[in-house]
Amino acid sequence: MKIKITGTGSYIPERVISDKYFELHQFLNEDGTPIKQSNEVIIKKFKAITGIEERRYSESHYNTSDLAFLASQKAIKNAGIDPETIDYIIFAHNFGDVKFGSVQSDMIPSLASRVKHKLQIKNPKCVAYDLIFGCPGWVEGVLQANAFIKSGMAKRCLVIGAETLSRVVDDHDRDSMIYSDGAGATIIEASDNETGMLSYETASYTEEEAGFLFYGKSYHPGLDQNTKYIKMYGRKIYEFALSNVPTAMKSCLDKSGIAIEDVKKILIHQANEKMDEAIIDRFYKLYDKTAPDNIMPMSIHDLGNSSVATVPTLFDLILNGQIKDHEINKGDILIFASVGAGMNINAFVYRY
Repeated sequence: MKIKITGTGSYIPERVISDKYFELHQFLNEDGTPIKQSNEVIIKKFKAITGIEERRYSESHYNTSDLAFLASQKAIKNAGIDPETIDYIIFAHNFGDVKFGSVQSDMIPSLASRVKHKLQIKNPKCVAYDLIFGCPGWVEGVLQANAFIKSGMAKRCLVIGAETLSRVVDDHDRDSMIYSDGAGATIIEASDNETGMLSYETASYTEEEAGFLFYGKSYHPGLDQNTKYIKMYGRKIYEFALSNVPTAMKSCLDKSGIAIEDVKKILIHQANEKMDEAIIDRFYKLYDKTAPDNIMPMSIHDLGNSSVATVPTLFDLILNGQIKDHEINKGDILIFASVGAGMNINAFVYRY
């Protein structure tokens, strides 16, 4: 038995934040001193490395669970199912609902429970829970759905990735320009044919890597030091990802029995364009190959890094013809992969 994705949906906020938004920001070093470069230079270098020109911030009246609900509605409609037949709702996020203008996270009840409530699912045997796994959360949710379905505990799962990172960033940290908001959702069911998940790989590195992404104080010494924001050691993450993600992807592909030449698309977490390009380059070099053109669709240029939402959103956009020069056809072999806080890495090979 295999599992397959039978429905997809995404919610992309309407509020577009261009690089110009940051031109008047006061960017500081970690010690609180001003960065010597002008904002124009900082923004230019940021764009060259990450590829991000625009990102999306949620409308003020929506929270993370609202974005997830809107994406889930679309996935359910796309799959053509009765939501009462969903056995599990697995909601990957990292910071809960953070209301606009607030810094406090709200996770009680669980965001998955909130989505179930908004969907008006009455079936008590539809189990709803949250998954905190960093940026690879949606991929991990799919792997958990796979386990539930193969074990006989479920026949149908709703797996969601959603986040409003714009509400947990330090405006004085230049890394804040990376983050964005959004949601992607998928319906996962058993597959009786050759389509679906062929193999997977997942791992957590928690020795020195555990603190590469963390909650830390603002770089501005005049702000409340008890208020915490998302922080990261970008160089360490970059080096970690390049050392570990390609080998995880290779292990996953080798377990599937699929040849590297047969892979049509690699849908990787939209974290940083240069990092993603380097990961794909190293992955192909493990096979003594050169990465083919157009193998890696990207949405980061316009949507930024919405953490757990990037991969399911990218998949949904491609299927709906909204990523230029990219399409997925029946029988295509895909690799889904992600890396993020934990540090966690995961991947799965999928025949569409």
